[in-house]
Amino acid sequence: MNLETVPRRSTLAAEIADRLRAQIMSGTWPVGDRIPTESELAAQLGTARNTIREAVRALAYTGLLEIRQGSGTYVTATSELAAVMQRRFANTPLRDVNEFRAALESTAAGLAATRRTTTDLRRLERALARRDQHWKEGDAARFADADATFHLTVVAAAHNQVITELYADLRTVVRDRIATELSGNLRPDKYVDHNRLVEAIRDKNVGRAVTEAAAHPHSWNRR
Repeated sequence: MNLETVPRRSTLAAEIADRLRAQIMSGTWPVGDRIPTESELAAQLGTARNTIREAVRALAYTGLLEIRQGSGTYVTATSELAAVMQRRFANTPLRDVNEFRAALESTAAGLAATRRTTTDLRRLERALARRDQHWKEGDAARFADADATFHLTVVAAAHNQVITELYADLRTVVRDRIATELSGNLRPDKYVDHNRLVEAIRDKNVGRAVTEAAAHPHSWNRR
């Protein structure tokens, strides 16, 4: 065996892992989705299956992927920090998560009311429409995902990179807690209207946007 080939192979696997990580972070494969098979990835990326296997194992070790024997490999987080947050806050009381959300989301909503663009408004309206559609369909899992995405869209409209990235890493925790609170049952008394929040951001009403955003996480506790 030529030892000089080992570093090159490890470097190639690291490069492939970086490319797979970039696709995960960009949303090519959302959390919960199964990624292509080793053969498919090898063909797409122009490399050997053993290199793909090594790269996938590296991402599984960091928590981005989960290898399920007989089923495939699934995305479990959008970044290494998101994976850490999922493990760290898995058993955190809902009240604590909601209080943190309220602080983060209200700050972001205030900034969004000041900085939002026309493009941001279109994204907010689409995210709100998807959220409401999944509620009407009675799909609790998709609603929880759409609700978390809506709030991330609000945060992104703040145009603060630190807040947006932190919230994006927390998104899976938020989604899972919403799903837990709903318990698969979209009862009418569980519905929380977010139209007023979007209107406040559209009208550039900072005070109302902050108030609306701060109230929403706590409203789950009052149901």
